[in-house]
This record gives sequence, structure tokens and C-alpha cells, in this order.
Amino acid sequence: MELSRQDTRAHNTINTIQRAPAVREDEINLLELWKAILHRIWLVLLAGVAGAGVALLITRYLITPLYTSTSTMLVITKETTLSSLADLQLGSQLTNDYEIIILSRRVLQKTIEKLDLDMDYKDLRKTISIETPNDSRMLVISTEQPDPELAKEVVDKLAEVSSDYIADKMEVTAPKIIEEGEVPTAPSSPNTLHNIAIGGLLGALAVCFLICMGVILNDSIQTEEDIEQYLGLPVLAVIPEKK
Repeated sequence: MELSRQDTRAHNTINTIQRAPAVREDEINLLELWKAILHRIWLVLLAGVAGAGVALLITRYLITPLYTSTSTMLVITKETTLSSLADLQLGSQLTNDYEIIILSRRVLQKTIEKLDLDMDYKDLRKTISIETPNDSRMLVISTEQPDPELAKEVVDKLAEVSSDYIADKMEVTAPKIIEEGEVPTAPSSPNTLHNIAIGGLLGALAVCFLICMGVILNDSIQTEEDIEQYLGLPVLAVIPEKK
């Protein structure tokens, strides 16, 4: 008889466990995460301001400002006339060849020698950019340098050297320099406002991420809703917290 009672109790216990809901399911309640972020919105705003301040300090004191100067060259041929469409098309096609020549080792090395620059041609090449507007024979040469005066000197000397080199090696009319570089009055990079915005956004997102992870990893029962949701038990009474 005693054994039968034990079997009955074990059977009832198994049925109770089977009927009980899971302690906590691996679900992410977006509304709960949003409420947690709103509850600590002051911390999110504070992190955003701190991130923007750090980005400002890094931009001002750790990033070297660069200045851009630009020179423009016109590609022409010996036979070019205003009424010759074929010559105009040929000039447009030559801009691609001239772009390669301007960035060649011989031209860059000669520019470095004339200006006595403390860099090699690979470093100089990284600072040069060339643009060719669509359907034109223009070559727009730009360089970024940490000194505004140096930026003008480099772009002017590069245009001069490349024009002479093209005329000598390709036996064509030298490209005409129609606009020399100017001494820039303001740095072209870094963009201070852009960096501040990114720093503030990253700071705010970092705190939001930490808040969400805290909510997701917290498996403790804290409210009456948690008891009903995760234990499946009704709340009969609540003892208020003494103030």
C-alpha cells in the first residue's frame, strides 16, 4: 500500500511538471527593450554628448588637417580646330592616356626632385587625384598636403612636368595648363561636423546596446507580469515596498 502511494505521488508530480510552463523562453521582447531604453534615455543622451566630445578632441588634436589644391589642363592635338569633331573625340580619348602618364613613376619622381620633397613616388601618388569631366578634354589634377603652400607647389609642378613629359614622349602638342593651383584657405579634411555626428551616434548606440544586453541576459523575476508570463501562476497579493 505504501508503494502505491509513492507511485501516485510521483505520477502527480510528473503531471504537474508537464503542465507547468517553461521558466523562461528565449524570446526578445522588443517592447520591453524599448521601454528599458526610454527609462534610461538620459544615459543614452549623455553617452551621445560624450562620444561627440571625444570625436571633436580626436579631430582637433590627433588628425592632421589636409589642404587641397587643384590645377586644370586642356588636352589638344596639332590638328585640333573648332570645326573638327574627330579631333575633339581624339582629345577626349587621349585624356585617359594622359592620366596614366601623369601618375607614372618617371613624372612623379621628377616632380619630387624639382621640389626636393621628402617622400617617394608611391607616397606622392597616394595624394594625387585626377578627374576627367564627361565629354570634355579637361584634366583636373588635385593633391592633398598637410601644408597649403606645399599643396599649390606640388600641383603646379606636377602639371608642368607632366605637360613637358607628354609632349616629349608622345610627340604631340603639350597639354595646356589653363588654371594653376591656388593656396587653400581652409582644410578639405577632416570634416569636423561629420566626425562629431558619427562620434555622438556611436556613443548613443553603444549605450543602447549595453542596455538591451542587460535586459536580454537578465533572467530574474521582477514584476507581477513576469510571474504570470514565465511561471504561469496568478498573483494573489502584492506587498508594497516601504518608502
